[in-house]
Amino acid sequence: MQCIVNRRAQFSASHRYWLPELTEAENIEKFGACSRFPGHGHNYVLFISLAGELDKYGMVLNLSDVKQVIKREVTSQLDFSYLNDVWADFQETLPTTENIARVVWQRLAPHLPLVRVQLFEHPELWADYMGNGMEAYLSISTHFSAAHRLAHPDLSLEENTEIYGKCARVNGHGHNYHLEVTVKGEIDPRTGMIADLGALHQAIADYVVEPFDHTFLNKDIAFFAEVVPTAENIALYISNVLRSPIQELGAKLYKVKLIESPNNSCEIYTTESELNSASTVKTAPVLARV
Repeated sequence: MQCIVNRRAQFSASHRYWLPELTEAENIEKFGACSRFPGHGHNYVLFISLAGELDKYGMVLNLSDVKQVIKREVTSQLDFSYLNDVWADFQETLPTTENIARVVWQRLAPHLPLVRVQLFEHPELWADYMGNGMEAYLSISTHFSAAHRLAHPDLSLEENTEIYGKCARVNGHGHNYHLEVTVKGEIDPRTGMIADLGALHQAIADYVVEPFDHTFLNKDIAFFAEVVPTAENIALYISNVLRSPIQELGAKLYKVKLIESPNNSCEIYTTESELNSASTVKTAPVLARV
């Protein structure tokens, strides 16, 4: 039976975004605070996903052996290091989150049956790499607080209450929404970036966080005057709003995950075919929320 297992590891390291062929002013313009000398550090968390058949002992691999491979090939070399100097790979292509994940894959692939390398630079920024050349995924998490009411405009209060339960109450209710935006693209062979990280943060802030934060969605966001602001519909709206700005940065929007509460979340995957069909969706089917 095929199974995927995951092993966690961690290391602490510093890095600097700086290209010697650029002037100081150009580096500052391109990389912002990340260009400061002598660099800055992170407590990196690494997840290695491995696939294989279960053996007679009920294991894909002996995880103690996996731990030693990761330590030997990666963490013992990267822990408490200055990444720009530790491996030649990072002198050619800067040690961004997405490029570190790619190079870690290259170091481990000869020894382990990899299916994914996931690297967290911190809890609000992480990268995924699956062995596809220079292609990688970069995720940013953020949050906003907003109120909404779940009530279809063509239905009575009684009918809405039957569908949406307490969420149909006339004065609405609020959530601290947690938003994760994942983009997909090619790692630049020099900068190590899928897209300009500062510009990506700014696009999410400009198109989602600032317009949504501390609003009553039904009244303050025109789209939700007629469309029920379920978590599903909010995520769909966010994906449609972000698609073009992210494309302008040279990446593709891959996924929007919206966590409404610890009990409710949804994900929208924005492949071309899904986007074409999703653009006609007005309301998402939901069960009564409790």
